[in-house]
Amino acid sequence: MTPHTLADPVQRVSAGWVVRFSLAWIGLYAGLFGPLQVLLPQQVEALAPQDKEAALALVLAAGAACTLVANPLFGALSDRTRSRFGRRKPWIALGFAGGAVAIALLAAAPALPLVVAGWCAVQTLLNAPFAALSAAVPDEVPAAQRGTAAGYLGLAFVVGVGAGTGLAVLAGSVTTGYLLCAFAAVLFSLPYVLLGRPAGHQPETTWRWGEFLRGFWINPVRHRDFGWGFLTRFLVNLGNAIVLLYLFFFLSDVVGLADPASSVLVLTAVYSVAMLASVVVAGRLSDRVGRRRVFVTGGALVMAGAAVLISVWPAWPGVVTAAVALGIGFGAYSAVDFALLTQVLPAARDRGKDLGVLNIASSLPQVIAPAIAAPVVTVLGGYTALYLVAAAIEVAGAVLVYRIRSVR
Repeated sequence: MTPHTLADPVQRVSAGWVVRFSLAWIGLYAGLFGPLQVLLPQQVEALAPQDKEAALALVLAAGAACTLVANPLFGALSDRTRSRFGRRKPWIALGFAGGAVAIALLAAAPALPLVVAGWCAVQTLLNAPFAALSAAVPDEVPAAQRGTAAGYLGLAFVVGVGAGTGLAVLAGSVTTGYLLCAFAAVLFSLPYVLLGRPAGHQPETTWRWGEFLRGFWINPVRHRDFGWGFLTRFLVNLGNAIVLLYLFFFLSDVVGLADPASSVLVLTAVYSVAMLASVVVAGRLSDRVGRRRVFVTGGALVMAGAAVLISVWPAWPGVVTAAVALGIGFGAYSAVDFALLTQVLPAARDRGKDLGVLNIASSLPQVIAPAIAAPVVTVLGGYTALYLVAAAIEVAGAVLVYRIRSVR
């Protein structure tokens, strides 16, 4: 089978498909961010109160490392799966079921090493539906409708994070919070798993380990647009990660707020509302005008402007204004960037794996950002320099989007 055997879809997906797809993402984000935002910090604090910062960093770093491997791996496996349910749905169903079990078991972890193991299991298993759902877009959605689909994916992110965080906070205990997040993940996935016909593509059955492993390297010279897409996504997400990394300390040490934790919560709410205002609109408008790059570049430049604003106006009104700009910019950027990247994948039969490789460009900045930010803050100019560095990185990513030639 050649890479071109799987043709791009041409029939528009229905409103029902969009709803089922969005619900699955809401469940996925609820299962991930309820623990991440609330439950893991509470659990780690109870188990290691004297070293809670270092302990939580260890847990999160281990989970992030699993994500870097699991996402492209599950994407590649789903590319090569044959079943009467299609090649994606088995991994979506198994990933949600296994992830929910891992979340429930994490609730009972009695010691820090088991929390590390449990969170690694959650991240690994929930990356199966993450990879397969991402690949469902180029599998089932025509290119002219992908901005809209990506916009609803961004909307699902905001709703899912809010739902998971809300369940974790309202649960009243860590154990109940974990169980509610696990239940929500499974519940919201069911409409997509059980309803609708799977995409009709069936991959070749021959399994070659050498070819499978070599496939994770995608030559950026041979596939230039894919390479530029990876680099630009990496740069914009790195700049965004640097902006957010030390926000708590910036609010406390520079802005001088007495309760930086509550202030972060307020800024998160402002950011989320602003993102909601732009994410679906940008995706739909991108489809309507038939252009991607201008929205991706524009969103990234607005994010860079937010970083500059924080550096020159280090006061609460300035930070709130920057949060609005950051939400609007990231909403527009994330919706249309995903749609753009689905159009530069090297081979139709490897969509899951290739999108998994691209997702590394979103995850890797979370690992690299501290190595850049710490010396800038402590040695090279403090927070003003930090946010200007973040802005410069985001501008570089924004400009380089126009190196992608095959998509307007």
